[in-house]
Amino acid sequence: MRIGLLSDTHNMLDPAVFDHFKDVDEIWHAGDIGTLAITDKLAAFKPVRAVYGNIDGNDIRQHFPEHLKWTCEEVKVWMTHIGGYPKRYDARVKAEIQRHPPDLFICGHSHILKVIYDQKLKLLHINPGAAGRYGIQTVSTLVRFSIVGKEINDLQVIELKRDRKVEKD
Repeated sequence: MRIGLLSDTHNMLDPAVFDHFKDVDEIWHAGDIGTLAITDKLAAFKPVRAVYGNIDGNDIRQHFPEHLKWTCEEVKVWMTHIGGYPKRYDARVKAEIQRHPPDLFICGHSHILKVIYDQKLKLLHINPGAAGRYGIQTVSTLVRFSIVGKEINDLQVIELKRDRKVEKD
């Protein structure tokens, strides 16, 4: 399974996302979507899994959960928007992640790209950074990776160029 992962679009979708995700099987959005038009465009292109973020309104919250847990191939996945990272998990997830750690923990929110293996909990943490233009980041990023059985591999970080015209819905 090839995955395209993004977060924090904040209502702006760079058309390059479609080029970078052309060979993925699913697109996962880790919150702060902005409007349903963003996920509608992504869903017209590839199957989408998403969670809502702190900036998302009731329209998005009615379509997507705060936490999404599922199994992809043989990998237990937990995606949420505000989750922190190894040694600094957010209070909203800390007890649960320690009791029932997934194999892959995905969150957004910080706008800071991080891929960290949590040695203590034996899980891979991915924050894809921010795909949109709003926020503190100086580079917008996406992540692509594969899941085969229990293995997460072929992880690629994609930097989006700032000089592109971006669609705003």
